[in-house]
Amino acid sequence: MHDALQKELATYEKRTPKSAAAYQRALERIPLGVASNYRHYEPYPIFVRDGKAGRIHDIDGNEYIDHNLCFGALMAGHCHPAVVKAVKQKLDEGTTFGMPHEQEWELAEEICKRYPVEMVRFGSSGTEVTMHAVRIARAATKREKILKFEGSYHGLHDAALVSVKPKEEDWGDPEAPNSVPGGGGIPKASVANVVVAAFNNLKSVERRFKENPDQIAAIILEPILMNVGLCLPQAGFLQGLRDLCNKNGALLIFDEVKTGAKLAWGGASEIFGVKPDMICLAKSIGGGLPLGAFGASRAVMDLIAQHKVFHGGTYNTNRVAMAAGLATFREVLTREAYAHTDKLSKKLAEGYRAIVKKSALQAYIASAGVNGALMLYPQEIKNYRDWTKIDVDLWRHYWFAMVNRGVLAQPYWWDEQWTISVQHTEADIDQHLAVFEEVAPALAQAQQQRGAAFVGAAGH
Repeated sequence: MHDALQKELATYEKRTPKSAAAYQRALERIPLGVASNYRHYEPYPIFVRDGKAGRIHDIDGNEYIDHNLCFGALMAGHCHPAVVKAVKQKLDEGTTFGMPHEQEWELAEEICKRYPVEMVRFGSSGTEVTMHAVRIARAATKREKILKFEGSYHGLHDAALVSVKPKEEDWGDPEAPNSVPGGGGIPKASVANVVVAAFNNLKSVERRFKENPDQIAAIILEPILMNVGLCLPQAGFLQGLRDLCNKNGALLIFDEVKTGAKLAWGGASEIFGVKPDMICLAKSIGGGLPLGAFGASRAVMDLIAQHKVFHGGTYNTNRVAMAAGLATFREVLTREAYAHTDKLSKKLAEGYRAIVKKSALQAYIASAGVNGALMLYPQEIKNYRDWTKIDVDLWRHYWFAMVNRGVLAQPYWWDEQWTISVQHTEADIDQHLAVFEEVAPALAQAQQQRGAAFVGAAGH
């Protein structure tokens, strides 16, 4: 750990003693002291008091410009007036009934207007909807294997927790990566039914189809790989996947839990011009409440209507989440809002690029929609294995230095990215850039002193 990082950590501990105490209390009853492993980091996480628009306060009273935004689930920002109004109204009418209501059709209609699907079902999380999409794909094709990409994350079910953050000793052939369980408790049979390919490598995908003839039900992927900072698809990659699925009788599933709301009004299909067979949505479509959806053609979704695939859920379409979702689609994520966030995103990305160049920091800025990331690499990464070659402590230096100066630049972990909300302002972006300009020279100096010898161990 280099000196500049140690100083930032010491400053962090001085600024956040109440978070430190809250963390110690939580450890007594909650594993790692947090409700999700992603929220844990050393020396301890920030405990939040409140949030409004594009900012939050921690329990020590420190204010931050918030570009974490609940791991990207809050493109609406905190307490968006339209969402709060809709939720308050429904709270007075009842929270959940486990019975149908008109908001279900209304929100399904909003989704079908934006995305290339004909029918929709709902859930409460990204994990749920990717799980159901995989099951429907298997039923539709009468095949059991799923193809995913090394380093991609699609939730917490058994078919998703394979080769999420595999270690180098387990990787195997770069053209045919090993299927590696993402922790204990995942049956070997589940792992065997997930074949893994390399992102941005069509030959790797084609090889997997040849090795598993008439066995692969679907390819599931994030159109932009967002478990490695931010990794864009190379030209022709997504269309190539579409063609390979057509050729081999497999379905193409776009996991747009992250990109669906935040990339553009119509998601990845609008941006890249490639139509998947199924789309999974969650995070920002709920405006801050737990809401997920998956959709496909009528023919595929009819498997549910024909009782060939079972889909259920007690909290599916609870009135409060649906009210928030409707308000989000109709009043928050409008075309005008996308024009506003596109402007802010361009300002932030271009500002970062100018500062990187000025400071001689070896890095680049990846940006798409309202998401972006400072990528501490000399050249663009194209897949998971490229991403692992990062100086982790240099990234931690960046994150803690920004936090100590009042900017939560992104969620903690170097595989994450910033999010810009519709409630952020140009003044917020100016302040973010001013802080990065203050921090960048020390990062560049540490990078030059440390050299390539400290690269590695990017998993968590």
